[in-house]
Amino acid sequence: MAQERTSWQIKDEAILTELVTMMEISSAECALLGQLKGQAEVLAPEMTKAFYGRLFQHTNTAEYLEGISMDRLNSMLATWFIELFNGVYDEDYARRRINIGRIHVRIGLPLRYPLAMMDVIMVFGEQVAHQSDQPDVAMTAFRKALALDVAIFNQAYEDNQMKHLADLVGGERLARLLLSGAG
Repeated sequence: MAQERTSWQIKDEAILTELVTMMEISSAECALLGQLKGQAEVLAPEMTKAFYGRLFQHTNTAEYLEGISMDRLNSMLATWFIELFNGVYDEDYARRRINIGRIHVRIGLPLRYPLAMMDVIMVFGEQVAHQSDQPDVAMTAFRKALALDVAIFNQAYEDNQMKHLADLVGGERLARLLLSGAG
């Protein structure tokens, strides 16, 4: 029988705190990214164009955009991108990010699609980081911030799946054991 893991005991807000702590984004890295926010604002329109351009090229992703205001989507995506350079990566930041993930879960968007689009974010985020007077440090910091977002996105999906599986099998412990192949 598989052993229970201490990570299984971390729930809700504590997960967000754990992820923020785990990324070890230093105060110097936060300050450096915060200095790049203006550059992120300049690149955000081009990034949103590339992002949605790719999504519209694929039938399976384009269907999620039908009937939705592109002005609203462009604004939300641009804000999300710019916040990668806000210099503050705390529990409030993580809460805003998990809410975005929950919206993706609620509309039924498969996780593979937001994850597949991270390369677009990476390209434009790296362009912003390269404008720093410390581009290597900025690049490392940006990658940490983006990794934090990816982890939080994944958490939104995991939370939803775990809740449904736990309801189905009668508890989270059993659900985790089943997912680990031990149940």
